[in-house]
Amino acid sequence: MTQTAITLAAQPFDFSCDLASTALVIIDMQRDFIEPGGFGETLGNDVSLLSAIVPACQAVLSAWRAAGGLVVHTRESHRVDLSDCPPAKRNRGNPRLRIGDTGPMGRILVAGEPGNQIIPALSPMPGEIVIDKPGKGAFYATPLHVTLRKKGVTHLIFMGVTTEVCVQTSMREANDRGYDCLLLTDCTESYFPQFKAATVDMIHAQGGIVGWTSPSQGLLSALTPGPA
Repeated sequence: MTQTAITLAAQPFDFSCDLASTALVIIDMQRDFIEPGGFGETLGNDVSLLSAIVPACQAVLSAWRAAGGLVVHTRESHRVDLSDCPPAKRNRGNPRLRIGDTGPMGRILVAGEPGNQIIPALSPMPGEIVIDKPGKGAFYATPLHVTLRKKGVTHLIFMGVTTEVCVQTSMREANDRGYDCLLLTDCTESYFPQFKAATVDMIHAQGGIVGWTSPSQGLLSALTPGPA
């Protein structure tokens, strides 16, 4: 890929990267979290809050693909025998349906089940990286770091759900591994809007202690510049 420098207005200051060494990371845009009848809704959440970001995510994904950028999708996903799901995780909160139980879209958060799949609007294309992760973070017990290093990736642009849990965890893991990270604020959401707001503030606080934050329009403009 040719070198393509990108600089975006962001918080706490401009974010710069090169397309050739940057990956778009889409966290857990799965049917179980986004669609009615999935795991998120069985926990009593309003999934329409999450589905509202899908058009913005689609726009970024389409532009990123057109520019030839590397795409990473993640799914929170467990083995069929739940050997990678600690009882403490499965039972926490005493939910009506637990991980591994059968819900309207199959066994909840189990690899291969319908609800565990990424929503059709953001389905991975051949050649894109898909990471099944047993934890909240994209780097825990996955090959993601090794894969990105082999491809020369140094910068990550994040979108997905939920902001304060899997997205923030993945960004903090990436930060500890030396990546510069940007969160697209209109391409991430929480079941609790106040949690999203607090997380965005935490990410870019103290000079970008975790990373940068920015609306997606700046990235879209950089990827699809108008006529000179």
